[in-house]
Amino acid sequence: MALVYIGIGSNIDKEYHVANALQDLDKLFDHCRVSPIFESAAVNCTGDNYYNLVVEFTTSLSINALMLCLKDLEITHGRKATDRRYAPRTLDLDLLLFDNVIQSESPVLPRPEIVYHAFVLWPLAELAPDLRHPESGMTMATLWRDFDKSTQDLALAKWQWPQIAELV
Repeated sequence: MALVYIGIGSNIDKEYHVANALQDLDKLFDHCRVSPIFESAAVNCTGDNYYNLVVEFTTSLSINALMLCLKDLEITHGRKATDRRYAPRTLDLDLLLFDNVIQSESPVLPRPEIVYHAFVLWPLAELAPDLRHPESGMTMATLWRDFDKSTQDLALAKWQWPQIAELV
């Protein structure tokens, strides 16, 4: 079984899509744990603020099979294959870490955004502070402590999915 971390983002009907995505992931995968939900301005696109969080789970799927599963979930939640890269999203599911796999082909692992987007690193550090980055060997807590927090506005979202407490 592989230990996996995925980032979730949504800025269209975000409470609805985040809650339903968490329910779907909990049904599909074992040992789901969920970070708090954070809110940030859209990065590289226009639109409403985003909700961002990280989910940890275990899976027996291969990386490619997991990627297909995540893409299917995005489509189920209204994302279209024709959506522009930096467009508002009903649901964005990004594979951040798959065990300690390091690979430069798609999907690139660990996902580079971990170390340069607060909306990825902070929830990951909250969920798994002692987890070590596969390339640097630094813990997520250390990476977050050393992160330049003046570069991005990010705060705990006022809305938190009630079932998060059950999964954490």
